[in-house]
Amino acid sequence: MKQIGLFLILATVVAGFVMISCSKDNSGTTLRVRMTDAPVAFDEVNVDIDQVMVKYREETDSTQGWINLDTHAGIYDLLGLTNGVDTLLAVGVIPTNVVKEIRFVLGADNSIVVAGVQYPLSVPSGSESGLKIKVNKQLNGSLDSLLIDFDAALSIHQTGTGEYQLRPVLKIK
Repeated sequence: MKQIGLFLILATVVAGFVMISCSKDNSGTTLRVRMTDAPVAFDEVNVDIDQVMVKYREETDSTQGWINLDTHAGIYDLLGLTNGVDTLLAVGVIPTNVVKEIRFVLGADNSIVVAGVQYPLSVPSGSESGLKIKVNKQLNGSLDSLLIDFDAALSIHQTGTGEYQLRPVLKIK
């Protein structure tokens, strides 16, 4: 009789844990934004990331909004993020699981190193409107990641005056 009682208590506790772990959390999706790059023939490509923002859409209606994610602001050498290496840029909870767009707001300390010489890297509108990526992605569950491929090889352009510009080519992987 004691064994049956102990078994019933244990079964009740296990069932409770199963119900809690299977219950749906409606508090939103924790989104992690990561960045990587493909190899390119420069010594360094340094991008100053100040803020990562996410535009979301509510599934139940057409409500849209922007959320500033908790961003690990800093200068990132894109060439250190090649061959399967990536870095966590930002994380935050969004109130839905539909991401429409991501925006990187850049600072002023962008540079490129070519043959050991450092040059400023201008970013038209990078610090004003930011670098935008259309996503339109349904996230999975309460935790998901987006990997952004910042393609330095296609993004760097040298002008006729010898200056370097960053016209970003960003892809979701």
